[in-house]
Amino acid sequence: MSQPRATKVLVIGYVWPEPRSSAASGHVMQILETFLQQGWDITFSSPAGTGEHRADLTALGIREVPVELNNSSFDAFISELAPDIVLFDQFLMEEQFGWRVEKHCPDALRVLETSDLQSLRHARHQRLKERLKASDDNYDFSELFVPALREEFELMADTDLAKREIAALYRCDLNLMISEVEIELLVEQFRMPRNLLHWCPLMVDVPDSTPLPFEQRAHFLSIGNFRHAPNWDAVLWMKTAIWPLIREQLPSAQLHIYGAYTPPKATALHNPAQGFHIMNWAEDALQVMSVARVCLAPLRFGAGIKGKIVDAMLCGTPSVTTPIGAEAMQGDHRWPGAVTRTAQEFADCAVQLYKEEALWREAQSRGQVLLADRYRQSQHGPALIEKLLHCQQHLSQLRSQNFTGSMLRHHHHKSTQYMGQWIEAKNRNPI
Repeated sequence: MSQPRATKVLVIGYVWPEPRSSAASGHVMQILETFLQQGWDITFSSPAGTGEHRADLTALGIREVPVELNNSSFDAFISELAPDIVLFDQFLMEEQFGWRVEKHCPDALRVLETSDLQSLRHARHQRLKERLKASDDNYDFSELFVPALREEFELMADTDLAKREIAALYRCDLNLMISEVEIELLVEQFRMPRNLLHWCPLMVDVPDSTPLPFEQRAHFLSIGNFRHAPNWDAVLWMKTAIWPLIREQLPSAQLHIYGAYTPPKATALHNPAQGFHIMNWAEDALQVMSVARVCLAPLRFGAGIKGKIVDAMLCGTPSVTTPIGAEAMQGDHRWPGAVTRTAQEFADCAVQLYKEEALWREAQSRGQVLLADRYRQSQHGPALIEKLLHCQQHLSQLRSQNFTGSMLRHHHHKSTQYMGQWIEAKNRNPI
């Protein structure tokens, strides 16, 4: 008796995954590993160039197939592959390739890995820029942090980015959401059907080993890809406001800032005399996190959930952040450190955690409990597979209930098809 054919999955990535450079890539890798555990046949494609820190997918048994934007060669590729599931990594890939998937593999389950709501992150960034223009106060940003969902909706609703992103979500059969707050925003304010959304946060294996104790750790640490705008803004806020306040209380304190793709503007901030060290890329982020005493994440805007804070909990490192950094991460648990709204409060809490061992140990313990309760791979991996199989089995019914998505796919297919044909014709016959 022949064995059943393995489920074929095509992942179309915005970039080739670099799990040691960004949490977004780390989440993609966690999803790929979940698929591999099912014995699924996986092909990963991307129009992006290869980064210096990319993961070796072929070593995991995943085929790598580069593709080009606006190139009909993708049509033959996907027709031959005939995937059962197509996973778009970020909505821009659904915009570019969704109509070709619709044309050649209409019965494939279409899944969007959002990573975070880019339109929400962008709207919050604009709000921060307006606040910085309106006031010279670089210390108190309380009014920016976690407004009501209705206010977030009003901030986003008229933007082109939100209309594009949410249209892409509707065109897919299932959307993987890393943040419960973003799910509520989409359901309660944008009126998106809840069955189109699936909570799939970062998925990790909780370590069995005991993390390093208080007395064996030293220094503050901050980490994050410098290409990610919220991370760069956090570095600037630390440099100009928070770190001087910490050094007033701890004159010998040292801050080590790690991040991939360090630009010259970041290197220029390096100042050992001030204890402010730009350390470039960390070969092993967990190793440097595990020896730091306190993780600093002063995020003034952003979306999704924060990989650096999950890494901190994995390493038993207490963290100090803002309501933006803590958003959707703790559930009913107490924060493993402190959540603050002003530069002074941030600095005071960071110094207190750094100096007081009992407080530090309590924060470390809370992080271990939170991690085990909300981010275990053994919990979210099977739930993801169960959801995907359910959607496959009921695909016709799900699509009939999503008329808005069907309508948007129809118009997107037609308009993008004509645009793609025009671009290809122009490339063949340049003026």
